[in-house]
Amino acid sequence: MSTRHPIISVTGSSGAGTSTVKHTFDQIFRREGIRAVSIEGDAFHRYNRADMKAELERRYAEGDHTFSHFSYEANELGELERVFREYGETGRGRTRHYVHDEAEAEKYGVPPGEFTEWAEFEENSDLLFYEGLHGAVKDEAAGINVADHADLKIGVVPVINLEWIQKIHRDKAHRGYTTEAVTDVILRRMHAYVHCITPQFTQTDINFQRVPVVDTSNPFIARWIPTPDESLVVIRFKNPRGIDFSYLTSMIHDSWMSRANSIVIPGGKLDLAMQLIFTPMIERLVSESRRA
Repeated sequence: MSTRHPIISVTGSSGAGTSTVKHTFDQIFRREGIRAVSIEGDAFHRYNRADMKAELERRYAEGDHTFSHFSYEANELGELERVFREYGETGRGRTRHYVHDEAEAEKYGVPPGEFTEWAEFEENSDLLFYEGLHGAVKDEAAGINVADHADLKIGVVPVINLEWIQKIHRDKAHRGYTTEAVTDVILRRMHAYVHCITPQFTQTDINFQRVPVVDTSNPFIARWIPTPDESLVVIRFKNPRGIDFSYLTSMIHDSWMSRANSIVIPGGKLDLAMQLIFTPMIERLVSESRRA
């Protein structure tokens, strides 16, 4: 953690909805005139697409059916921790982009499935913003401690069936996968989901969990993703001290407290809730940074 160079980390698995949270943060940064450096978790994958396929085949042949992008060893988490540490100390660092499709290939000039070259951050930024799979990892046995370097850690954790529906629909629509192919990925990732992804949500400062109020019993045949208006969102604060719940429930219609550290809101009010919660937190981080 660093007063002078703060870091915000948004963590969630594939299909969880971290991109939606990033969009809200981008709005806040733009409105408040905050210069943020953004990095993506995909930039810290260890393998390009072809090498990842080869590694999966090798491990599968050896009897390892659990290896996936969720796994620690599939990512350069030591490099991610180094970037967090360096930014906290100096305001400097580097990142790259993983190119997912032809549209990104045209933008970055690199074929799909490959990485761009590493590039230094722009200078004089106010904070570092991370969005990805491993922004709150703290595993002494693995020798990884990304979590302690972030000043504000946010978890995006839909209930599991909703997360699967979102992933299936996204991967079919944008990546050309079949339902069967996405199901295979979900099954292969389950071990690392349990051991690498979910433990991070005990490290996060605030968790957002979307809960559908429609039937999602069989996510593998769901024709539509439940809409925000068909959902509730549980917002849990690790340390509720200083959180003005009375203000939040008065500003967010039909919201209520479910526990001393949790508030429940209509799904359609998620952006408003994030604006109300995060704007003062970001202003405080940047104000303290500028005074340091």
